[in-house]
Amino acid sequence: MFTLRQNKLNSIKQNFTIKDLENISGIKAHTIRIWEKRYNLLQPKRTGTNIRYYSPENLTKLLNIVLLNNNNFKISKIALMSDDEILMKSRELAFSNAIDDEALNSLKISMYQFDKILFNNTYNTLLHKKTFREIFKDVFIPFLEQMGFLWHTDTLLPAHEHFISNLISQKILANTEKLQYNITNINKTFVLFLPENEIHELGLLYLNYELVLRGFHTIYLGQSLPLYNLNYFLESGQEICFITSLTIQPYDDKIEEYFKEIDDLMHGTNNKFIATGRKIEKIKHLNLNTNIQLFDSIGDLLKVL
Repeated sequence: MFTLRQNKLNSIKQNFTIKDLENISGIKAHTIRIWEKRYNLLQPKRTGTNIRYYSPENLTKLLNIVLLNNNNFKISKIALMSDDEILMKSRELAFSNAIDDEALNSLKISMYQFDKILFNNTYNTLLHKKTFREIFKDVFIPFLEQMGFLWHTDTLLPAHEHFISNLISQKILANTEKLQYNITNINKTFVLFLPENEIHELGLLYLNYELVLRGFHTIYLGQSLPLYNLNYFLESGQEICFITSLTIQPYDDKIEEYFKEIDDLMHGTNNKFIATGRKIEKIKHLNLNTNIQLFDSIGDLLKVL
């Protein structure tokens, strides 16, 4: 169940290749062509050089079709529906047992169309049936994983990623702010930061939310922090647990040097250092201090907190 608002921003993606449709919908291009030719479900246009392209309306309709098809509607039956009927059936389905699928597709549309209103409407609809933690686990995490795939297949621009990431960040921050007066465990402080030039902080922001939810005291330092800044906390006399997340930085040829510096920093202290993220695989072979812990994902880390 999706609708597109007309927007005159030149940056909005107006034309999609069939490969774009494949990457966004998860349906193979060959299958899309069959649906197009056999059932006339999509009506692509052609450029002056005879290259097929699809409109945002085509993308929206395809995502609605996929939603129905994934929930036991046969393509032959969908083909007999009008566009309005497809939209109505998708809406009915979205409010019953397929809310997560509908929300994922709706987030994709809001990202490609830079549509903040659609994002907020989708989020508010989810709040009628889920807690914020459930929304993040069931919808945001799968969406971010799909966004990573779209990035690697060149279906996504940095502007799209920044737009949707900022909207999700706002939701995490708003929900964290509600918990700030519930801090009960003040014996340990968690200091969260990202390495220099690392800007992918959604996972770390959510981890901060989970820690505050558990009653811990946290200090969130955010993006691109030089390691020498940690000395201030080491000299404070408090029990500190540092947490960082590694998505892009440090680069592969610098990561061992980075962790050897951390190893030296933590040597002789009773504090802990936790690192998580996709780059952890690159340093698992290192013989690090026992007070340095590595986790492949934030989900794995949350299981032991």
